[in-house]
Amino acid sequence: MTELATHRPRLIIPSLGGLYAALGESAETILRVAAGLLLVTHGYGKILNPFGAAGMVESLGFYPGAFWSPLLAATEFFGGILIAIGLFTRPAAFAAMIVLAVTVYFHGIVQAEGLMGAEKSILWTLIMFYFVIRGANGHSVDAKLGRQF
Repeated sequence: MTELATHRPRLIIPSLGGLYAALGESAETILRVAAGLLLVTHGYGKILNPFGAAGMVESLGFYPGAFWSPLLAATEFFGGILIAIGLFTRPAAFAAMIVLAVTVYFHGIVQAEGLMGAEKSILWTLIMFYFVIRGANGHSVDAKLGRQF
């Protein structure tokens, strides 16, 4: 590793370093669990009516809606559960990231809401991107199994 890659800026309050180190993994776990559970909540209505979004997905160019609508519902609901518990975290987060990237397009372009309409979707897409790259941490089913994607 290069010296630049291992260099960390010094803390203004060095005594906080231990606290940051101790809470870093827990904070990441809280973010993963919260993101997963919020995705479950968002997908709950869709899983109860898996074909309910068929017209909407077709309006975005995803045909047939009868295929894409249940896939959307499953990605949000079951993918959210997988992300929350940290099982198959990377593939679940990747699928959610794709769904959320489409919502960026939907709100920003199709609905002509621009950045203000798409900002929440952008943030969600980036959160999922983080877990695609990072995977789950030690507080996950993936870690308990000793394997992850």
